[in-house]
Formats: sequence, C-alpha cells, structure tokens
Amino acid sequence: MGDNKLTEKTPKKKSIIGRIKDATHDREGELAILSTFVRLGILIWSGGILTLVYIKLPPALGIPEQKLDPTFIASVFTGVLATFGVQAGKKANGTSADGGVTKKQMEQLIKKAAQTAPRQTLRIEQAPVTLKVDKTEEDTHKM
Repeated sequence: MGDNKLTEKTPKKKSIIGRIKDATHDREGELAILSTFVRLGILIWSGGILTLVYIKLPPALGIPEQKLDPTFIASVFTGVLATFGVQAGKKANGTSADGGVTKKQMEQLIKKAAQTAPRQTLRIEQAPVTLKVDKTEEDTHKM
C-alpha cells in the first residue's frame, strides 16, 4: 500500500489588511475604515504634541525644551475628537462641565454685587473723551 496521507489544504492566516478587505466588500467601507485610521493617527499625533508641551522631559534624554503655542494643536485635537462624537457639554445637574458659572449663579452674583456696592460702570468706546468735574463749594472739604 502506498502512502495514503491526506493532503489537506490549510488556509493561510490572513494579515490584518486581508481581514479588513474581507470585512468590507465595497469601496465605501474601505474608505470609511481608512478615514478612521487617518483620524486616529491625527488624534494620537496631536495628543502627543499637547502632552509634550505640558510636561518637562528629563535632561538625560537630551531633547531641548521647545517653546510652543499649543493653541493650534489643541484646536486640531478637539476637532478630531468632535469627529468621533466627543464634545464638551453640560453635566446633568445643569453645571458647566468645565467648572464655569451658570446663568443662575451669574444672576445671584449680580444681585449680591448690586446690594453691596451700588455703583455703575460705564464703558465708552469712542475717543477722545474728556471728563471734567465741576467743583462747588459744597464739594470742597475744609479743615
């Protein structure tokens, strides 16, 4: 008798890209996955840059400290987070998520300030303005 070994074909293990292609049968699905990976890459990059702005690296690494304005990077970071549906909002109890002052709290502050210091602030947005005080004898203090 000859060798009757069964020759079975074992499927090769597919790579991650092969599994993704099998999962998406259309071109739109592939582009959606690609856009998600691009957004994740930008999110990781901007998060890393923001982290490096706010931490001090040890001198042993030999990386000089960079003076960087994080405003643009922070806007990119929040923009990418917004594409994933993450946004700063209000908590359920009505307070602001960032610790800000609510409308009710502001009204209470204005009411208390009006009781303790009855003054009025004027804001003039035209120039030039000259302020003069007319002195009367009643206004002058004599000793």
